[in-house]
Amino acid sequence: MQPLTESQKQFQNAARLIPLGVNSNYRYWGPEDTLYIDRGKGAHIWDVDGNRYIDYRLGYGPAILGHSDERVDAAVIAAVGSGNTFALNIPAERQVAERVVAMCPAVEMVRFANSGTEATMHALRLARAYTGREKFVMFEGQYHGLHDSVMFAANIGGDWSSNRRSPVAYPISSGVPKFHQELVIMLPFNDLDGIERTIEQSWGQIAAVLVEPVLGNCGGILPDPEFLPLIRRLCDEYGIVMIMDEVKTGFRMARGGAQEVFGVVPDLATYAKAMGNGYPVAAFGGKRELMEQIGRGISHGGTFAGNRISMAAANATLDILQNTDALERVRINGEKLRTAIGEVLSHFDLEFVFSGHPSMFSFMFAAEAPREYRDWKKHDNRLYEKVAGGLLKRGIITEQDSREPLFLCSALSDEDIAETQTALEDSVKEALTNGRMGE
Repeated sequence: MQPLTESQKQFQNAARLIPLGVNSNYRYWGPEDTLYIDRGKGAHIWDVDGNRYIDYRLGYGPAILGHSDERVDAAVIAAVGSGNTFALNIPAERQVAERVVAMCPAVEMVRFANSGTEATMHALRLARAYTGREKFVMFEGQYHGLHDSVMFAANIGGDWSSNRRSPVAYPISSGVPKFHQELVIMLPFNDLDGIERTIEQSWGQIAAVLVEPVLGNCGGILPDPEFLPLIRRLCDEYGIVMIMDEVKTGFRMARGGAQEVFGVVPDLATYAKAMGNGYPVAAFGGKRELMEQIGRGISHGGTFAGNRISMAAANATLDILQNTDALERVRINGEKLRTAIGEVLSHFDLEFVFSGHPSMFSFMFAAEAPREYRDWKKHDNRLYEKVAGGLLKRGIITEQDSREPLFLCSALSDEDIAETQTALEDSVKEALTNGRMGE
């Protein structure tokens, strides 16, 4: 790998104008290591210093077909010459809506947005307006974007921790008004007794249960077979809106997302990420009875919502996912990669487990696969960070924090997987050697 000379220069120049030199806090890796990317193609990206990486982050999941897919880019290029944003409507919005409705079991009507944050914000507002209630349930280890209503995490670890029976939600940023905290009911994921007890006690205040069907920001932890059906039953029984946040799982786990895989249909669902193969587009949709309330005293809008570029990208991407074997190739690639990782790790005296779906999964250094965020906290994250750092040095880019799973794309090759396997073996050897030396 070449030294990050040009990336460091880019950082120094950008930091004078952009806080931390980045436009998302999660892209800041420190003044010496923050990467600036020149281009991406397929499963690979190249930084401004010419280093090539096999990419298992894929922009945190969007590039389901691989970077710069020719079919999607061609659709966007064809759309560019006709103008993009008009404060009026274009036929492509209906075309994309028809695809979303056809693919997603929960969606009878849909509205478009620009990011997952916007999608969950609007879905939560709709649920509150529809029910006339304000509180909502979310789960430890989940992530629903960066609007104030959902910027909370479980208070676990450090000098004190909240009790599992009554978790404390705390804000993940300064500047979040305190009243938002009072509207959040935080519960452990996969806690059947906890969700049933809480809803039975407080249903009259609860507008929605907002759930990631897979913990996409906590290693891809899967739901127990009874968990999502229980939420569905309780929401039906107590008049609560079930919102399934499919920003990461939608158009990735299956054509119909996690709701198709697990056979549970929510009242509302949110989408982004893989919907446009890297172009900024999002959506929320669901039952006609709820969605028809929009515009009847319930506000939704956005200058760029449904813009021509985003609609062209979404239309092309969804067409490919709906009518080709792209998602099957993503699944097969994930299974091959997981097998390759298992072969490497089994050579060492290490406990390890896998978590997640083949299209987005993690490996962890632990004795048992996690069922919730509190289980994830128990694995050897320090060793994982060392291994991930070693992979990065060898041209394999994963998130250094194991909460973010490895994302797979249809463009990944067997040669990429073999290269990853070799790099992983060298990285584990290096991490264990350094550990024995006390580093």
